[in-house]
Amino acid sequence: MYNLDATFSALADPTRRSILARLANGEASVNELAKPFEMTQPAISQHLKVLEDAGLIVRRVAGTKRPRRLAKAGIEAIDQWLAMLRKALEQNYDRLDEVLAGMQTHKKGRKR
Repeated sequence: MYNLDATFSALADPTRRSILARLANGEASVNELAKPFEMTQPAISQHLKVLEDAGLIVRRVAGTKRPRRLAKAGIEAIDQWLAMLRKALEQNYDRLDEVLAGMQTHKKGRKR
């Protein structure tokens, strides 16, 4: 399993979440990723390093450019973890439905 601590730590920063949202539209260079932010290119590069270290993005070498894109494995690891939580939540709701249905049946059986 992926290091989810590093993943969620990387996701804790709104700038990094914005970068990921931009990369959801496709590959982008550092300069393209830096455009909407009022920060230096080295600051954006630091954010990109954190995202790379967390396994959420990968870089490709294209001549002198190093475009980034989402890393499928990192995103899938988050999705699998969330799927596990969704399943547990569904099971909890199913048990609650059973309890409530039993309470309704019990009330109907106790007519006065």
